[in-house]
Amino acid sequence: PSCFSFPNLISTFPFLGAASMMSQGYFNKTGELPCHFTNSQNISLDELVVFWQDQDKLVLYELYRGKENPQNVHPKYKGRTSFDKDNWTLKLHNIQIKDKGSYQCFIHHKGPKGLVPMYHMGSELSVLANFTQPEIMVTSNRTENSGIINLTCSSVQGYPEPKEMYFKLKTENSTTKYDTAMKKSQNNVTELYNVSISLSFSVPEASNVSITCVLQLESMELHSLPYNI
Repeated sequence: PSCFSFPNLISTFPFLGAASMMSQGYFNKTGELPCHFTNSQNISLDELVVFWQDQDKLVLYELYRGKENPQNVHPKYKGRTSFDKDNWTLKLHNIQIKDKGSYQCFIHHKGPKGLVPMYHMGSELSVLANFTQPEIMVTSNRTENSGIINLTCSSVQGYPEPKEMYFKLKTENSTTKYDTAMKKSQNNVTELYNVSISLSFSVPEASNVSITCVLQLESMELHSLPYNI
């Protein structure tokens, strides 16, 4: 079994090959934490100690001289990792929003004189969850006299928080954007967001009127099916 203290190693030795890489994973899926160790000297795994830590110095995985050593692995990571020896990548399974953050991999050579630091690399994991397609619901139908219609649009189970959400009213001759305050709630356990907007429309006299709900995310837009009036 290994008997060294990870924090002491980190603070004592200067590491070679320090770099950082962005990595992206999806909620409840598998993410990758790369190490990118080239092993140009073709050193056997039997002579290496390889481990990953998170930003709180908790150990995700340790390979001690070619054998997995769960002894130092933090309980929240047990059973959630697998090591790809060919690509020097740690796979983190069943990713949660709280897994986002910085990770470090460390490689040491276990020789006659003890442990010698060889390589260190950092990676930054971001976690996404896909929002559902926005859905428009009619909360009250218009009456012939008022010409007012009340609509609500919602999208659920996504992360990170959307930039904005709005209605778009389209007629044969024009398109109008209706900005309104987005209501949001975040689950205390999963940290996923549910969002919605509501608005009362004064229905235009024109024909072929349709309303679409748009959810603006960091890198894309999600559109509801059009609601035809």
